[in-house]
Amino acid sequence: MTDRRQFLRTTAAGAAALPLLGVPTAVAAPTPKSAAETAVKALFDTLTDKQKAEVCFAWDHKDTARGLLRTHVSNNWMITKPTFTSPFYTKKQTGIIHDIFKGIINPDWYDKFLTQLKDDSGGKKWGDTQSLAIFGTPGSDQFECVITGRHQTLRADGNSEKHVAFGGPIFYGHASEGFDESAKHYGNVFWPQAVAANGVSKLLDAKQLKQALVAKSPKESAVAFRGKEIEKAPGLPIAGLSGDVKKDLAKVLAKLIEPFRTEDRDEVMECLKAQGGLDKCVLSFFEDHDMGEDKVYDNWRIEGPAFVWYFRGAPHVHVWVNVADSPDVKLNARG
Repeated sequence: MTDRRQFLRTTAAGAAALPLLGVPTAVAAPTPKSAAETAVKALFDTLTDKQKAEVCFAWDHKDTARGLLRTHVSNNWMITKPTFTSPFYTKKQTGIIHDIFKGIINPDWYDKFLTQLKDDSGGKKWGDTQSLAIFGTPGSDQFECVITGRHQTLRADGNSEKHVAFGGPIFYGHASEGFDESAKHYGNVFWPQAVAANGVSKLLDAKQLKQALVAKSPKESAVAFRGKEIEKAPGLPIAGLSGDVKKDLAKVLAKLIEPFRTEDRDEVMECLKAQGGLDKCVLSFFEDHDMGEDKVYDNWRIEGPAFVWYFRGAPHVHVWVNVADSPDVKLNARG
Protein backbone atom coordinates (compact mmCIF):
# COMPACT_ATOMS: atom_id res chain seq x y z
CA MET A 1 0.00 0.00 0.00
CA THR A 2 1.28 3.45 -0.83
CA ASP A 3 2.57 5.35 2.20
CA ARG A 4 0.00 7.96 3.26
CA ARG A 5 2.40 10.89 3.43
CA GLN A 6 3.77 10.10 -0.01
CA PHE A 7 0.19 9.89 -1.28
CA LEU A 8 -0.50 13.39 0.04
CA ARG A 9 2.69 14.77 -1.51
CA THR A 10 1.81 13.26 -4.86
CA THR A 11 -1.56 14.95 -4.69
CA ALA A 12 0.02 18.29 -3.75
CA ALA A 13 2.16 18.00 -6.86
CA GLY A 14 -1.02 18.00 -8.90
CA ALA A 15 -0.94 14.36 -9.94
CA ALA A 16 -4.35 13.44 -8.55
CA ALA A 17 -7.52 15.06 -7.28
CA LEU A 18 -8.95 12.14 -5.33
CA PRO A 19 -7.57 13.08 -1.86
CA LEU A 20 -9.51 16.36 -2.05
CA LEU A 21 -12.80 14.49 -1.85
CA GLY A 22 -12.72 13.65 1.84
CA VAL A 23 -10.51 10.56 2.27
CA PRO A 24 -9.36 10.06 5.93
CA THR A 25 -5.72 10.91 6.54
CA ALA A 26 -2.92 10.38 9.02
CA VAL A 27 -1.37 13.32 10.86
CA ALA A 28 1.03 15.31 8.67
CA ALA A 29 2.48 18.52 10.06
CA PRO A 30 5.73 20.12 11.18
CA THR A 31 7.17 18.92 14.49
CA PRO A 32 9.70 20.41 16.94
CA LYS A 33 12.26 18.26 15.12
CA SER A 34 11.55 19.72 11.67
CA ALA A 35 14.42 21.66 10.11
CA ALA A 36 13.01 25.14 10.67
CA GLU A 37 11.92 24.39 14.23
CA THR A 38 15.31 22.89 15.08
CA ALA A 39 16.91 26.10 13.84
CA VAL A 40 14.49 28.19 15.94
CA LYS A 41 15.64 26.37 19.07
CA ALA A 42 19.28 26.76 18.03
CA LEU A 43 18.75 30.51 17.66
CA PHE A 44 16.89 30.78 20.97
CA ASP A 45 19.72 28.97 22.76
CA THR A 46 22.27 31.51 21.48
CA LEU A 47 20.31 34.65 22.40
CA THR A 48 21.50 36.73 25.31
CA ASP A 49 19.06 37.93 27.95
CA LYS A 50 19.20 41.38 26.37
CA GLN A 51 18.33 39.96 22.95
CA LYS A 52 15.53 37.85 24.37
CA ALA A 53 14.02 40.93 25.98
CA GLU A 54 13.77 42.45 22.49
CA VAL A 55 12.55 39.58 20.30
CA CYS A 56 11.13 36.87 22.61
CA PHE A 57 7.65 36.92 24.10
CA ALA A 58 5.33 34.82 26.20
CA TRP A 59 3.08 32.52 24.18
CA ASP A 60 -0.01 34.62 24.94
CA HIS A 61 1.61 38.06 24.65
CA LYS A 62 -0.82 40.77 23.55
CA ASP A 63 0.27 43.92 21.76
CA THR A 64 -1.75 47.09 22.39
CA ALA A 65 -2.23 47.70 18.66
CA ARG A 66 -2.06 44.19 17.15
CA GLY A 67 -3.77 42.05 19.74
CA LEU A 68 -2.45 38.50 20.27
CA LEU A 69 0.85 39.20 18.58
CA ARG A 70 1.82 35.72 17.39
CA THR A 71 -1.44 35.40 15.41
CA HIS A 72 -1.25 38.77 13.65
CA VAL A 73 -0.80 38.95 9.87
CA SER A 74 -0.37 41.95 7.61
CA ASN A 75 0.94 42.75 4.15
CA ASN A 76 3.86 44.92 5.28
CA TRP A 77 5.07 44.92 8.87
CA MET A 78 7.97 44.34 11.21
CA ILE A 79 7.04 42.25 14.21
CA THR A 80 10.14 43.49 16.08
CA LYS A 81 12.69 46.21 15.30
CA PRO A 82 15.99 44.34 14.76
CA THR A 83 16.55 43.20 11.17
CA PHE A 84 18.37 39.96 10.48
CA THR A 85 21.54 41.61 9.19
CA SER A 86 21.70 44.36 11.82
CA PRO A 87 24.42 44.43 14.52
CA PHE A 88 21.74 43.21 16.95
CA TYR A 89 22.48 39.66 15.79
CA THR A 90 25.87 37.99 15.57
CA LYS A 91 27.01 36.59 12.25
CA LYS A 92 26.33 33.08 13.56
CA GLN A 93 22.82 34.04 14.61
CA THR A 94 22.11 35.58 11.22
CA GLY A 95 23.16 32.30 9.65
CA ILE A 96 20.78 30.38 11.90
CA ILE A 97 17.93 32.74 11.01
CA HIS A 98 18.69 32.05 7.36
CA ASP A 99 18.33 28.35 8.15
CA ILE A 100 14.90 29.01 9.71
CA PHE A 101 13.81 30.85 6.58
CA LYS A 102 15.12 28.11 4.28
CA GLY A 103 13.45 25.46 6.42
CA ILE A 104 10.00 27.03 5.99
CA ILE A 105 10.03 27.19 2.20
CA ASN A 106 10.29 24.68 -0.61
CA PRO A 107 14.01 24.47 -1.59
CA ASP A 108 12.97 24.78 -5.23
CA TRP A 109 11.52 28.20 -4.39
CA TYR A 110 14.53 29.61 -2.56
CA ASP A 111 15.81 31.69 -5.49
CA LYS A 112 12.29 32.93 -6.25
CA PHE A 113 11.80 34.12 -2.69
CA LEU A 114 15.16 35.91 -2.84
CA THR A 115 14.04 37.61 -6.05
CA GLN A 116 10.80 38.70 -4.37
CA LEU A 117 12.60 40.02 -1.31
CA LYS A 118 15.16 41.94 -3.40
CA ASP A 119 12.51 43.51 -5.64
CA ASP A 120 10.31 44.46 -2.69
CA SER A 121 13.10 46.03 -0.63
CA GLY A 122 14.55 48.33 -3.25
CA GLY A 123 17.37 45.96 -4.14
CA LYS A 124 18.53 45.18 -0.61
CA LYS A 125 19.76 41.70 0.23
CA TRP A 126 17.99 39.03 2.23
CA GLY A 127 17.57 40.00 5.88
CA ASP A 128 18.09 43.75 5.52
CA THR A 129 14.37 44.51 5.88
CA GLN A 130 13.02 41.49 7.75
CA SER A 131 12.48 40.81 11.44
CA LEU A 132 11.29 37.98 13.66
CA ALA A 133 9.79 37.19 17.03
CA ILE A 134 9.81 33.99 19.08
CA PHE A 135 6.86 33.06 21.27
CA GLY A 136 6.94 30.46 24.02
CA THR A 137 9.90 28.15 24.56
CA PRO A 138 11.39 26.52 21.43
CA GLY A 139 11.66 22.76 21.78
CA SER A 140 8.59 22.57 24.01
CA ASP A 141 5.07 21.77 22.87
CA GLN A 142 4.19 25.46 22.68
CA PHE A 143 6.37 27.79 20.62
CA GLU A 144 6.30 29.71 17.38
CA CYS A 145 8.69 31.82 15.33
CA VAL A 146 7.13 34.49 13.11
CA ILE A 147 9.13 36.06 10.25
CA THR A 148 7.86 39.34 8.80
CA GLY A 149 8.71 42.03 6.28
CA ARG A 150 7.20 43.60 3.20
CA HIS A 151 5.05 41.03 1.43
CA GLN A 152 5.92 38.28 3.89
CA THR A 153 4.56 36.70 7.04
CA LEU A 154 5.86 33.15 7.55
CA ARG A 155 5.74 30.86 10.58
CA ALA A 156 7.45 27.86 12.16
CA ASP A 157 5.58 26.40 15.13
CA GLY A 158 6.29 22.68 15.35
CA ASN A 159 2.52 22.14 15.19
CA SER A 160 1.97 24.00 18.47
CA GLU A 161 -1.16 25.38 16.84
CA LYS A 162 -2.63 21.98 16.06
CA HIS A 163 -5.78 23.09 14.27
CA VAL A 164 -4.18 25.44 11.75
CA ALA A 165 -1.91 25.06 8.74
CA PHE A 166 1.30 27.11 8.52
CA GLY A 167 1.08 27.81 12.27
CA GLY A 168 -1.50 30.49 11.54
CA PRO A 169 -2.46 32.88 8.73
CA ILE A 170 0.37 33.77 6.36
CA PHE A 171 0.96 36.36 3.68
CA TYR A 172 3.11 36.46 0.55
CA GLY A 173 3.33 38.92 -2.31
CA HIS A 174 5.52 40.54 -4.95
CA ALA A 175 5.71 43.85 -6.80
CA SER A 176 8.12 42.89 -9.58
CA GLU A 177 7.39 45.91 -11.78
CA GLY A 178 6.88 48.46 -9.05
CA PHE A 179 3.70 49.33 -7.19
CA ASP A 180 1.54 49.36 -10.35
CA GLU A 181 2.30 46.26 -12.36
CA SER A 182 1.26 45.67 -15.95
CA ALA A 183 -1.54 43.25 -16.77
CA LYS A 184 1.09 40.62 -17.61
CA HIS A 185 2.85 40.96 -14.22
CA TYR A 186 6.24 40.41 -15.83
CA GLY A 187 8.76 38.78 -13.50
CA ASN A 188 6.28 38.24 -10.69
CA VAL A 189 7.23 34.92 -9.12
CA PHE A 190 3.68 34.25 -7.91
CA TRP A 191 1.75 35.26 -11.04
CA PRO A 192 1.80 31.69 -12.48
CA GLN A 193 -0.66 30.81 -9.71
CA ALA A 194 -3.14 33.29 -11.20
CA VAL A 195 -2.46 32.02 -14.72
CA ALA A 196 -3.39 28.52 -13.57
CA ALA A 197 -6.56 29.72 -11.85
CA ASN A 198 -7.62 31.74 -14.88
CA GLY A 199 -7.07 28.63 -16.97
CA VAL A 200 -9.87 27.03 -14.97
CA SER A 201 -12.15 29.98 -15.78
CA LYS A 202 -11.76 29.13 -19.47
CA LEU A 203 -13.13 25.63 -18.81
CA LEU A 204 -16.40 26.88 -17.36
CA ASP A 205 -19.54 27.11 -19.43
CA ALA A 206 -21.33 30.46 -19.73
CA LYS A 207 -23.69 29.79 -16.80
CA GLN A 208 -20.88 28.64 -14.52
CA LEU A 209 -18.65 31.58 -15.43
CA LYS A 210 -21.46 34.02 -14.75
CA GLN A 211 -21.86 32.55 -11.27
CA ALA A 212 -18.09 32.56 -10.65
CA LEU A 213 -17.80 36.25 -11.55
CA VAL A 214 -18.30 38.60 -8.61
CA ALA A 215 -18.64 42.34 -9.19
CA LYS A 216 -16.58 43.67 -6.29
CA SER A 217 -13.43 42.38 -4.61
CA PRO A 218 -13.65 42.02 -0.83
CA LYS A 219 -11.24 43.83 1.46
CA GLU A 220 -7.96 42.02 0.98
CA SER A 221 -7.48 41.13 4.65
CA ALA A 222 -11.05 39.75 4.86
CA VAL A 223 -10.00 36.12 5.19
CA ALA A 224 -11.86 35.11 8.34
CA PHE A 225 -13.63 31.75 8.17
CA ARG A 226 -17.32 31.55 7.23
CA GLY A 227 -17.93 28.05 8.57
CA LYS A 228 -21.45 26.90 7.65
CA GLU A 229 -22.09 30.32 6.10
CA ILE A 230 -19.85 29.30 3.17
CA GLU A 231 -23.08 28.33 1.40
CA LYS A 232 -23.89 32.05 1.22
CA ALA A 233 -20.47 33.06 -0.16
CA PRO A 234 -20.52 34.70 -3.60
CA GLY A 235 -19.06 32.63 -6.40
CA LEU A 236 -19.29 29.20 -7.95
CA PRO A 237 -19.65 26.09 -5.76
CA ILE A 238 -16.98 23.61 -6.82
CA ALA A 239 -19.05 20.54 -5.93
CA GLY A 240 -21.15 20.82 -9.10
CA LEU A 241 -18.23 20.98 -11.52
CA SER A 242 -17.13 18.13 -13.76
CA GLY A 243 -14.33 15.79 -12.78
CA ASP A 244 -11.99 17.31 -15.36
CA VAL A 245 -12.49 20.83 -14.01
CA LYS A 246 -11.96 19.58 -10.46
CA LYS A 247 -8.69 17.98 -11.55
CA ASP A 248 -7.54 21.32 -12.92
CA LEU A 249 -8.54 23.00 -9.65
CA ALA A 250 -6.47 20.40 -7.79
CA LYS A 251 -3.53 21.47 -9.95
CA VAL A 252 -4.21 25.11 -9.01
CA LEU A 253 -4.16 24.11 -5.34
CA ALA A 254 -0.87 22.32 -5.92
CA LYS A 255 0.59 25.55 -7.34
CA LEU A 256 -0.70 27.53 -4.37
CA ILE A 257 0.99 25.33 -1.78
CA GLU A 258 4.11 24.60 -3.84
CA PRO A 259 6.28 27.45 -2.45
CA PHE A 260 6.22 25.99 1.06
CA ARG A 261 7.86 23.06 2.83
CA THR A 262 6.45 19.54 2.57
CA GLU A 263 5.07 19.42 6.13
CA ASP A 264 3.02 22.58 5.61
CA ARG A 265 1.74 21.40 2.23
CA ASP A 266 0.63 18.15 3.79
CA GLU A 267 -1.10 19.95 6.65
CA VAL A 268 -3.01 22.19 4.25
CA MET A 269 -4.29 19.10 2.48
CA GLU A 270 -5.38 17.49 5.74
CA CYS A 271 -7.13 20.63 6.97
CA LEU A 272 -8.99 20.89 3.68
CA LYS A 273 -10.06 17.25 3.87
CA ALA A 274 -11.35 17.74 7.40
CA GLN A 275 -13.92 20.19 6.04
CA GLY A 276 -14.90 18.11 3.00
CA GLY A 277 -12.23 18.99 0.44
CA LEU A 278 -12.59 21.25 -2.57
CA ASP A 279 -16.19 20.07 -2.92
CA LYS A 280 -17.03 22.30 0.04
CA CYS A 281 -15.30 25.32 -1.50
CA VAL A 282 -16.38 28.21 -3.70
CA LEU A 283 -14.38 29.68 -6.60
CA SER A 284 -14.65 33.42 -7.29
CA PHE A 285 -13.17 35.77 -9.89
CA PHE A 286 -13.58 39.49 -9.23
CA GLU A 287 -14.52 41.75 -12.12
CA ASP A 288 -13.59 45.14 -10.67
CA HIS A 289 -9.83 44.68 -11.12
CA ASP A 290 -9.34 43.16 -14.56
CA MET A 291 -6.20 45.21 -15.16
CA GLY A 292 -5.84 44.62 -18.87
CA GLU A 293 -9.57 44.24 -19.51
CA ASP A 294 -8.44 40.94 -20.98
CA LYS A 295 -10.71 38.60 -18.97
CA VAL A 296 -7.67 37.42 -17.04
CA TYR A 297 -8.93 38.15 -13.56
CA ASP A 298 -6.19 39.57 -11.36
CA ASN A 299 -8.20 39.09 -8.14
CA TRP A 300 -9.62 35.66 -7.36
CA ARG A 301 -10.32 33.44 -4.39
CA ILE A 302 -10.87 29.85 -3.32
CA GLU A 303 -12.83 29.65 -0.09
CA GLY A 304 -14.20 26.87 2.11
CA PRO A 305 -15.63 26.61 5.62
CA ALA A 306 -12.15 26.97 7.17
CA PHE A 307 -10.08 27.66 4.06
CA VAL A 308 -9.33 30.99 2.38
CA TRP A 309 -6.73 31.57 -0.32
CA TYR A 310 -7.25 35.10 -1.60
CA PHE A 311 -5.06 36.19 -4.51
CA ARG A 312 -5.22 39.95 -5.02
CA GLY A 313 -3.23 40.70 -8.17
CA ALA A 314 -4.08 44.39 -8.66
CA PRO A 315 -2.14 46.67 -8.55
CA HIS A 316 0.50 44.07 -7.62
CA VAL A 317 0.36 40.66 -6.00
CA HIS A 318 -0.85 40.26 -2.42
CA VAL A 319 -1.89 36.79 -1.27
CA TRP A 320 -3.66 36.18 2.04
CA VAL A 321 -3.84 32.60 3.31
CA ASN A 322 -5.87 31.28 6.23
CA VAL A 323 -6.32 27.51 6.58
CA ALA A 324 -7.49 25.40 9.53
CA ASP A 325 -9.37 22.19 10.23
CA SER A 326 -12.10 24.09 12.06
CA PRO A 327 -13.84 27.41 11.38
CA ASP A 328 -13.69 28.22 15.11
CA VAL A 329 -10.16 29.63 14.71
CA LYS A 330 -10.33 33.45 14.90
CA LEU A 331 -8.52 35.80 12.53
CA ASN A 332 -6.19 38.61 13.57
CA ALA A 333 -5.37 40.46 10.34
CA ARG A 334 -4.84 43.99 9.10
CA GLY A 335 -4.54 45.11 5.50
